Parts: sequence; structure tokens; C-alpha cells
Amino acid sequence: MLRIDFPIATTRLTLRPFRPEDAEDVGDYQGRPDVARFMRWEPRGAEDVRVAVEQMTRETGLVSDGDCLSLAVVEPGTGKVVGQVELVLLSAEHRQGELGYVFHPAHQGKGFATEAASAVLRLGFEELGLHRVIGRCHADNTASAGLLERLGMRREARLIGTEFFKGAWRDDLVYAMLQREWQAPAARRDTAHAPEAGTGARA
Repeated sequence: MLRIDFPIATTRLTLRPFRPEDAEDVGDYQGRPDVARFMRWEPRGAEDVRVAVEQMTRETGLVSDGDCLSLAVVEPGTGKVVGQVELVLLSAEHRQGELGYVFHPAHQGKGFATEAASAVLRLGFEELGLHRVIGRCHADNTASAGLLERLGMRREARLIGTEFFKGAWRDDLVYAMLQREWQAPAARRDTAHAPEAGTGARA
């Protein structure tokens, strides 16, 4: 249904498929305890990062339910991968998707996560024709929740005690946006300069 094999240019960023040589940049953030805190994985060493990047290099299209499109977020001036964004096809029949993201904390406060995630929503709604896209995060991940709200997504639920997560019961926040909400003028965002207090990750 949707296959990306070329860079996507936003105002300040480039989104492209992952390459094996991205492992060093990805390790700079996936190996950090503050990034892994809300993820289902622990801080990753070099071999685990290599395996993760190898998997993401294959996630270049959305054809069947469960497929994931993973894109490296590159700062053009430096060529450095500063994060990753993804779109999961939850249901082709019902045109449902899920947004995900992970960013290096050193690049927070610049609007990069908002800009990149908005580009993924545009792909989902305008290229793939999705009806609904959700975003989920740990209830304590205020930076991630703030990003979803800046994108114009509605908070629909707080799920209590969804799993035993790193020594405690985890609550999840669920956000969503419909295609008609994306198309509404009020949902448009200035992604070039949208401020953000931090970065987050789907977890």
C-alpha cells in the first residue's frame, strides 16, 4: 500500500530508510538510560543496536497488518541521525495506524520531534489514506504525551495497570486523530518552529 524508498524533506530535516551505517548514531540514543526508561527494552549495547538497525533497514513499506515503516530522522547540516519515527499499519481493512518515535535528548527543545512526527501523520492520512492514527505512551512520559498533544491528537484513555513494567505496574495514555481532524484547518501545525519541552518514545 505504501513503500518509501526515497528521502522525505521537511523544513529542517530529512526522513529516510535506515542504513546499517546508522548504528553508531542510533546507539548514541538507544544506549542511554534516560531514553530506555519508558521503552520495553533496556539501554542497548553495540550488538543489540546493530540488530535493531538491521531490522529497521527492512521496515520500508506498509502492505499487510502489523507492518512497520521505520524512518531515520537526519539533521541535514550534520548528516547525523537524531532519532527515528515509525508508522505501524494496525488494520488495512479499517484503515488504522499507529505513530511511534524515539529521539536523542540532546536534540530536544528544537521542534524536531514535532516536525518529523507531523510528516509521518501526513504520510498516513494523505498518502496511505488512513482513517485513524493512534499514539500511545507510558503515563509518566510527559514529554511524549506533550508531543502527541502538540500534533493535535486527542487523549482518549488512560489504561490502568496494563502490564508489570520494570518493577511496577504500568499505566498507558492513548491518543488518536481521525483523517477528518487532520484535514481540518485547526489541525494544521507550523512544524518548522513548533516548540517542545522534550522528546519521547512510543513504548
